[in-house]
Amino acid sequence: MLKKFFMSALSSFIGAWIALVLFGVVVVLVCVGVVAKLGVSSSSAESVSKGSVLSIELSGVIQERETPLDIDYISLVTRDSPKPKTLSSLTMAVREAKVNKNISAIYLKCGMVSAAPATLNALRDVLNDFRESGKKIVAYADTYTNGSYFVASVADSVFLNPAGSLMIQGIGGTSLYYKNLLDKLGVEMQVVKVGTYKSAVEPYIMNEMSTPARAQLDTLYGNIWKFIRTGIAKERKKVTASSIDSLVSKDFVFISPAEDDVENGLVDRLVYERSMDGIIAGMLGKEEKKLNFVSVQTLLSQTTWGQAYTSKDQVAVVYATGEIVDGGGAGTINYQKLVPTIIKLADNDKVKGMVLRVNSPGGAVFGSKQIADALDYFQSKGKSLAVSMGDYAASGGYWISCCSDKIFADPLTITGSIGIFGLIPNVSGLAEKIGVTPQTVSTNPEADFPAFYKPMDEKQYAVMQHYIERGYDEFIKRVSDGRKMDEAKVRQIGEGRVWDAQKAKEIGLVDELGSLQDALEWVAEKEELGEKWSVAVYPSVESSIWEMIPELADIKLNNTFMKALSGKYDEIAVKCVIDMLRQKPLQARMPYIEVRMDNAMSVN
Repeated sequence: MLKKFFMSALSSFIGAWIALVLFGVVVVLVCVGVVAKLGVSSSSAESVSKGSVLSIELSGVIQERETPLDIDYISLVTRDSPKPKTLSSLTMAVREAKVNKNISAIYLKCGMVSAAPATLNALRDVLNDFRESGKKIVAYADTYTNGSYFVASVADSVFLNPAGSLMIQGIGGTSLYYKNLLDKLGVEMQVVKVGTYKSAVEPYIMNEMSTPARAQLDTLYGNIWKFIRTGIAKERKKVTASSIDSLVSKDFVFISPAEDDVENGLVDRLVYERSMDGIIAGMLGKEEKKLNFVSVQTLLSQTTWGQAYTSKDQVAVVYATGEIVDGGGAGTINYQKLVPTIIKLADNDKVKGMVLRVNSPGGAVFGSKQIADALDYFQSKGKSLAVSMGDYAASGGYWISCCSDKIFADPLTITGSIGIFGLIPNVSGLAEKIGVTPQTVSTNPEADFPAFYKPMDEKQYAVMQHYIERGYDEFIKRVSDGRKMDEAKVRQIGEGRVWDAQKAKEIGLVDELGSLQDALEWVAEKEELGEKWSVAVYPSVESSIWEMIPELADIKLNNTFMKALSGKYDEIAVKCVIDMLRQKPLQARMPYIEVRMDNAMSVN
């Protein structure tokens, strides 16, 4: 099979990998030591004195939580790609700032932020909660994007560089369709699926979006944008939701002069960044030279939230973040690691309940089933289980969520996508292009089924379709049992369709619109833990030098492919095809939907 060819090509580079890794160990240890030393000295230099201001850099990538590869060894060596910010650290710091008597205000330094709408809304909500303490929030940007302005609109004062711009443009996304590329490469993606709206397979077999896929995205984007513009209008009293639409569509506010933004009531004042320290000092009644800014990391050192591993009354937060894969690395949900974690928590008498934080578009059906079974075991111990949905909790992500005692979701969470598909590549054309001639000897006609190097016949298609439908029936039944809903209704709202959480609540897929903290408080109340309960976060983040190996393997495999194809094809395109070939045949995964919030093209 072609997979064996890949492995053979890969194995020839093993020696080089090991040498590189061993050399990297030495380099990395030195780099980590230097970085750690710098980090300690920087952190120790900051103190949270009375009247301090929490400074938040609202720019760059915001991901759900820390992952092992946040400590990126290649980046440490090249001094490239700074560590991403996380929603968990930002919200924790803001909550600490609210109750910390030494924090007087928050300063949002806004820029090009890359995060999904639900992440931005979660941060916006916790900032709104901070304001209830009577403390001020000040926002400044050279340029605001959709995402950064949505968050900054909750500030008491919004400032903009006189030469800057307010790039509010609505939201959207761009999907790339690969059929022509696959045809050129000699790859045919053979699809079996259930669900009219299960459009995750479309880019592999079509050159344009289907009518059902476009219809569901129109509805989804429309609901998300309505929520965002309504939220902005609620805080910026001089504008309404409809006037924001008019400013975007008719007045092209994103290219208007900054003075128009003040006139329209979207910005309070135009100033250069050098003036901001004096402005903030004046608001707090302090001398500018005595103004003390503290970082998120410094404020996090003031709290032990999430570290109560020895507490006798702990509520566990278990993160299920990324695509569900069989044996995946950082940034994915590896059931082989997650399942034992859940089982241990079920058997741990100190753990009274759990919140499963799901931020996943789904993935492998087998992995989804293993996680779901572990969660069932946790509940069998009489412990409460709530789900808190992040940016996505769809398809396999919904499979592992639906039988919890209560489901919380951010209003801008994307969920549902109840459907299954099978994706079986036929790479006979590609094999010919790279000089591979498959030869098979077997005792039975179907011994090598599914075979990647020849097309399926009608009988095999029928068998696969029955297999997919059986899996879909199992999915429907699990949702029906978990949500206490008639199977007929589940089938009606299923069909692979994705929903925003506001609509999902209406149709019964979600119980409450709320945050991770709301879910935690519900579990604590359900378990009658009073006021003394604590939080412990699982699984712990562990970094290993050996996590470099999969990335190095990808680089070598891509290079091998490019050479075999005589350099005729773009490297990114080849990588996309390799990723497709690596997928498990049976998938419960939503289509790639990445809502554009940073005013740059995004790929679904």
